[in-house]
Amino acid sequence: MDTRKLKYFLAVVDHDGFNRAAEHLLIAQPSLSQTIASLEKELGVPLFHRVGRRAVLSEAGKELVGPARLVMRDLDAAQSAVQALRGIRSGRLDIITMPSPGIEPLTSMIAGFTELHPSVRLNVSAAFTPEEVIESVRSGSTEIGLAGSPTPVRVPGVQVLELERQPLILIVNPQADTFTSGEAIQREDLGGHRLIASQRGSLMRWLVDDALAHGVKTEIVVEVAHRTSILPLVLAGVGHAVMPSSWAPLAHKSGLRTLLIEPVSHLDVAILSRKEDLTPAARAFLAVAQRHASPSPKSETTSPDR
Repeated sequence: MDTRKLKYFLAVVDHDGFNRAAEHLLIAQPSLSQTIASLEKELGVPLFHRVGRRAVLSEAGKELVGPARLVMRDLDAAQSAVQALRGIRSGRLDIITMPSPGIEPLTSMIAGFTELHPSVRLNVSAAFTPEEVIESVRSGSTEIGLAGSPTPVRVPGVQVLELERQPLILIVNPQADTFTSGEAIQREDLGGHRLIASQRGSLMRWLVDDALAHGVKTEIVVEVAHRTSILPLVLAGVGHAVMPSSWAPLAHKSGLRTLLIEPVSHLDVAILSRKEDLTPAARAFLAVAQRHASPSPKSETTSPDR
């Protein structure tokens, strides 16, 4: 198996089909199809299911993605090592992130990284649980993972750099802002208010459910899986929203008020990576992340295990 076939295979994966992959690779589509067919024959299994004009990964294809990326990264690392004295000139870095850390601190870290290494292409994919991030990094599908959890992440065999703690805040619906002036509220102050809630399993939803369990008479009016919908729903007057503080700058730019919810619960944000065999781009990104990491000691808080 040669690396060209793996490169073409990943191009089809990354560009959602043969036509776009061929355009990206600057080759004819029949040539690409012939190369993939040759790879499938060599492996003895189909890698894609052809559904109309779409190419959907088979189970074997899904299993090949991680190892293929590892091979290509190792090749990139070897090439980069020869050019190390000239710095990082090109390459690709695959990152996976959960929603809230994907707003911050990822935005600040990407801004710092691209300023230093403008020729490196970043590919950022989505995850919704720490387990998804861990599995993606372990399998080699991505090199860098950004996770947020109620307690610090500890994973055998995976390097974990703790970045920051994001306190939970209330993003206030301006059409129902009956809270007193100030920068903080108590959990019981949520009583009588309508809330936009994240799906179960998140720390934000845990806080709302915990308040309900302790007799706070609040109402969940909308449960949202796609958190990009939350700010528009608050702006539309649907309800308030409990979110990590990473959302505060966007809320403020939208003209919304935010309040710290006491007693404070925190989302522990960390960056995950393999402990060895990282590409130069990944190592450079971790160097940027290290500068971002908060040096302050962690305070004690009470939060759920999950």
